[in-house]
Amino acid sequence: MIRGLGLYSPNEAFDILDTEVGSGRDQSAITDMLRGARDRAADIPGAFVWVGLFEPSRTELQTAAEVFDLDHLLVEDAANSSQRPKFELDDAGHGLAIVKVLDYVESTSDVNTGQVGIFVGSNFVVTVRFGSTEDLRGIRARVQGSPNLRAMGPIGVFYAILDSVVDGYVAVSDEVSIDIENLETQVFSVDYSMNSVDQIYRLKRENVEIRRATNPLTPLAQHLTGRLVPWVPKELDAYFRDIGDHILRVADAVESSDTLLMTLLMASTSLQDLQQNRDMRKISAWVAIAAVPTMIAGIYGMNFDTMPELHQPWGYPAVLILMAGSCFAMYRAFKRSGWL
Repeated sequence: MIRGLGLYSPNEAFDILDTEVGSGRDQSAITDMLRGARDRAADIPGAFVWVGLFEPSRTELQTAAEVFDLDHLLVEDAANSSQRPKFELDDAGHGLAIVKVLDYVESTSDVNTGQVGIFVGSNFVVTVRFGSTEDLRGIRARVQGSPNLRAMGPIGVFYAILDSVVDGYVAVSDEVSIDIENLETQVFSVDYSMNSVDQIYRLKRENVEIRRATNPLTPLAQHLTGRLVPWVPKELDAYFRDIGDHILRVADAVESSDTLLMTLLMASTSLQDLQQNRDMRKISAWVAIAAVPTMIAGIYGMNFDTMPELHQPWGYPAVLILMAGSCFAMYRAFKRSGWL
């Protein structure tokens, strides 16, 4: 469905459509609306159209592709909600960029992943968004309120979206790092829990989500920081370099977190083995202590009349004292050796 349609120029910005338009609406009417917005932008110097699509159907996406003359191969990539992040922009900055959108859920400490595809043309921007992550309304308001971004044209919108997405990477990476620090404290605390292994695997999955979102962008980040991207305007060069720095920072944090999680997993496994060894030593010690009175009672339980002290009046108390003394001596020995 169409979530937003606006016309932007250096001097003004306004929404052509402020309500959602779903697939139930006549496609010819949607086509006419998009063509009308494109024609209006063509008549205004420096103006461009921004069309926002949310989980569009094939028909809706094809309609936008026909109106704005989008490459059908790029449209297929944008329609795939599991597409790997990619940048296919020419020297003028026209083409398609696909990035993953990450969102940290505070209540469950989970990382939700969405996707946004950004078609950039000479006088239009078409965004295709998938997932339940935060929508682009805040970015649209930022562009509407910034004459400088509007003056940059479609590349200004592209920067605003990329800046917001990458800031989300930094925020999610920081939250996951905090979770890892808390888990590290828990693993090496006296209240060690066997559930720590499950938490480590959960955090590794979340770290993998961040890796999948940022690793494909690392080459672009290196080019941005090295000023090797031809489509970046001079006015936004410092801002795009900042985006590149953030991507590289998150990529480094992901590698560090992965290494730390692997170390925690090994430490947690070692602690589990150590705890099991302690339990086995305690069990073995108590079995050994119980074996002494069992052996003595078994001997005196045999049917013989000539057993030592069997008919003496003090024989029974003497055997009980022998049992108790032997058990106490073994208990003291195991206690001193650390088995109990």
